[in-house]
Amino acid sequence: MLTDREIYLFDLRGYLLLENAISADHVAEMNAVIDDILPLQHNEWYGYIQGHTFGDSEGTNLQQIYEAGEPFERLIDHPAWIDKVKYFVGGEGTFDYKHGPLFIDENFANIRGPGEAIGLHSGGHEGTKRTQFRFHNGRFMCGQVNILMALTDIGPGDGATMIIPGSHKANFPHPEFNKHKMGGEQASVDGAEGAIEVHMKAGDALLFVDAISHGSARRVNPDNRRIVVYRYGPSWGNFRHGYQPSPELVERLTPERRRIVQPQQLLVREPQKQGQPASQTP
Repeated sequence: MLTDREIYLFDLRGYLLLENAISADHVAEMNAVIDDILPLQHNEWYGYIQGHTFGDSEGTNLQQIYEAGEPFERLIDHPAWIDKVKYFVGGEGTFDYKHGPLFIDENFANIRGPGEAIGLHSGGHEGTKRTQFRFHNGRFMCGQVNILMALTDIGPGDGATMIIPGSHKANFPHPEFNKHKMGGEQASVDGAEGAIEVHMKAGDALLFVDAISHGSARRVNPDNRRIVVYRYGPSWGNFRHGYQPSPELVERLTPERRRIVQPQQLLVREPQKQGQPASQTP
């Protein structure tokens, strides 16, 4: 259930912290699956899951993690956040909604160890359509709303996600944006004025509009930080990295989850000679 307080805070800050969103048993199931997948190097495959990195210090991404089995399929329309995401992405009562209001354009687990971080990126000043924050005519129409789920406790020194509250509405870049940005001289958000660390317990989820300026602190503690991220947008979107859900995944999903993973049914058509009716298989 979405409250007036949550609507106000999301509009004001650009994020919500959803405590105890995922049960301890569910978290343990996901960690056990990830244990089986690792190690996975860049461009290596484990079934339909691909190992992926943006660089040397941002950790390992397990792309298409919803292919890893039922514990991750359960996240697609998890009751702790799905109605909130639908509300902030918007689309109800429009043409988009007829095909399903949502689409997950990227989903991955991230494992980050000591010395690793991701630099500052995004912000309202960029005006990117795909990730935009928008409120018009009494309703939200955000281009991308993320759910970042903690699979481990994330406190001081653990490389927590960092955000700049309110920056989803910024008209100007952070004065030290280039210093802290991805690939910059200090590719973490540590020390960036106005940025805060979001400390989380395993099972907490962070809901935020992607237009907010965000990144992470550098992890200094031993062991690894584990998170899962599902990025939701309108149903007409496309995959960020060119993936497609596997036929096996689509087949075993519930109708509600299938509409989010594959909102548009692909039309398969065999070419016909001119003048002949085309045969189509939905």
